[in-house]
Amino acid sequence: MSLEKFFNPGSVAIVGASQTPGKVGYEVLTNMINAGFKGKIYPVNNKAASIEGLKCYPDIEAIGQTPDLVIIIVPAKIVPSIMQQCAKIGVKSVIIITAGFKEVGQEGQMLEQQVIQIAKQAGIRVIGPNCLGLLVPANNLNASFAGNLPKKGIIGYLSQSGALLAAILDTANAHGIGFSKLVSIGNKADVDELDLIEAFGDNDDTKVIAGYLESISNGNAFMRLAESISQRKPILLMKSGGTGAGALAASSHTGSLVGSETAYEAVFARAGIVRCPSIKLQFDFAQAFANQPLPAGDRVAVITNAGGPGIMAADAIEREGLVFAKLTDETRQKLAAVLPPAANINNPIDILGDALADRYKLAIDMVSKDANVDIILVLLTPQAMTDAAATAQVVAEACRGKIGKPILVSFLGADKVAHAIEILRNSGIPQYDSPESAVLTIKTVVDYVRWRKQPKRVVKLFSVNRRKVETIIEKHLRQGIREIGEMDSKEILEAYGIVTPKGAIATSAEQAANIAQQLGYPVVMKIWSPDILHKSDVGGVKLGLKNAQEVIDAFDLMMYRTPKKMPGANILGVLVQEMCTGGREVILGMNRDRHFGPLMMFGMGGTMVEVLKDVSFYMAPLTNEEAKQMLINTKTYKMLKGVRGEKGVDIDAIAEGLQRLSQLVTEFPQIQEMDINPYMVGQEGTVPIAVDARISVEKV
Repeated sequence: MSLEKFFNPGSVAIVGASQTPGKVGYEVLTNMINAGFKGKIYPVNNKAASIEGLKCYPDIEAIGQTPDLVIIIVPAKIVPSIMQQCAKIGVKSVIIITAGFKEVGQEGQMLEQQVIQIAKQAGIRVIGPNCLGLLVPANNLNASFAGNLPKKGIIGYLSQSGALLAAILDTANAHGIGFSKLVSIGNKADVDELDLIEAFGDNDDTKVIAGYLESISNGNAFMRLAESISQRKPILLMKSGGTGAGALAASSHTGSLVGSETAYEAVFARAGIVRCPSIKLQFDFAQAFANQPLPAGDRVAVITNAGGPGIMAADAIEREGLVFAKLTDETRQKLAAVLPPAANINNPIDILGDALADRYKLAIDMVSKDANVDIILVLLTPQAMTDAAATAQVVAEACRGKIGKPILVSFLGADKVAHAIEILRNSGIPQYDSPESAVLTIKTVVDYVRWRKQPKRVVKLFSVNRRKVETIIEKHLRQGIREIGEMDSKEILEAYGIVTPKGAIATSAEQAANIAQQLGYPVVMKIWSPDILHKSDVGGVKLGLKNAQEVIDAFDLMMYRTPKKMPGANILGVLVQEMCTGGREVILGMNRDRHFGPLMMFGMGGTMVEVLKDVSFYMAPLTNEEAKQMLINTKTYKMLKGVRGEKGVDIDAIAEGLQRLSQLVTEFPQIQEMDINPYMVGQEGTVPIAVDARISVEKV
């Protein structure tokens, strides 16, 4: 159902309009009037004949016609009866500003459910309750108790916090930032972030989507929708509430390392969403996206009237992994012909401290035509000869000339550049308080462009034995066993084409020696018990056993010591398996996030994974490119590639292992957590081996 009547109503009824300044009902009504709303405004108040010169109505039915939008500002217990009146006269769009619903406890939650049940039966869409309202500058609509209506712009903003939206609005008004729409979603009992992101995505007046969220209602739907809309419009979100204890009950390495914050980071990366750590940075990024064209690449040219800021920008460009543009010979020759002899005609282009606006104009014109330049950063410090205001006009003219390349500006200083900054803001030119802030914004825009240029996601499906996996999982769930033992875990991996070491369970020392003889030395021995997850913690792992006597001794020692360390553990025997040597130990893992689904993990393996925490995460299912990027995102990737003459490991084989694991956990939602640790990988052409594995399952 369209949200158009929220954004472009012909008439608005305010139920709970007040005559008393300072009350919400008064502020909403006067905000509507002061904004210059062109449609009909119907105050509803059964104790007043008129408010602010507008006729009052005792109830909605008394209006005599159906308002396009109804704003409810009455005590929470009265809201259901008002909703019934709305349903009776055919209202389809309602904003409930009133608080006192699920945010206050169980009684409020029941009241909220009652309101939404009425709405659904009548086909009414509801924003709120417990919200600030909404603002649409283009339609002179200020249906809120926030501040003044901002200027018209192309940024659509949604916020789960009304108080934060008020602060954002105040900041935006102070800096002249315009919006297409601003919406406070409050408890999002009906209209939520998905509805608004979709509406903003389809709205031609909105070019940039921004917002603040504390939670996401439907994780999978959110990821799919955002991924689709990000291909057309940038989405810039602040997301709070991601810290905390995380997976306290996790049994796997992956589970202990992942938290909700990790999942959100992975989802945002997958969907192309720009994660904004603060209001300031969100505005920094939004201004660039809203007011400048997207760059073709990552090559940055810096024009400055001082060496110091130019060096600061150069350092920031290198730190952020951008490219310092190398000017063509033609550009440098043209610059040399018009700039003073002492000027630097290489990047950063230093046009010297006595540069007036005309010198900036020449430099911008020439650099903008250079085929090696994708982005221009203009720096200015207020020196004795500097005409900051005229220079700001030059930059504005260059942008109006539609050179096709983004221009970002950092005019450093305060009073001496204040008028210039005002000119830049009025012209829609992104202005930053430091070269580093400007460069960080450039990096953010470039990363978004790279994301949009990614090839279409193609997830490879491998030939597997699903029936075997179904049988093992069903057996464990039927018996109420959550943790799948190592042997069954390895059977699951084998069914999905992941190679595991050969081995067997021994229940006596002599049987262990016979198994070892058949496998060939050296061998590994592990205590076998469904109650012992971390075998090494109880001395239940022995490596590199070279002969029968060592195997017999290890068996006897394990069977003697382990019950003392783990009284009550059901010890079934000892696993004897071939020992995998050579290569690197890595870890492949998965933790199923309750909102978004399977979250894949990769890192360096062995016992140090939780100490080093050098891991990367990505949402399943994985493409080949995404699997490889997971490797690249770790600090130890260079070790895998090979350093100082040492040959690297088979990167493609690791990526395939991640994809096979991704297919497994995607096809079996019962799998909640799992690790393959270590996953032993050798040089190119060798077969990786899943040395140890752990899988936990739950009914779904």
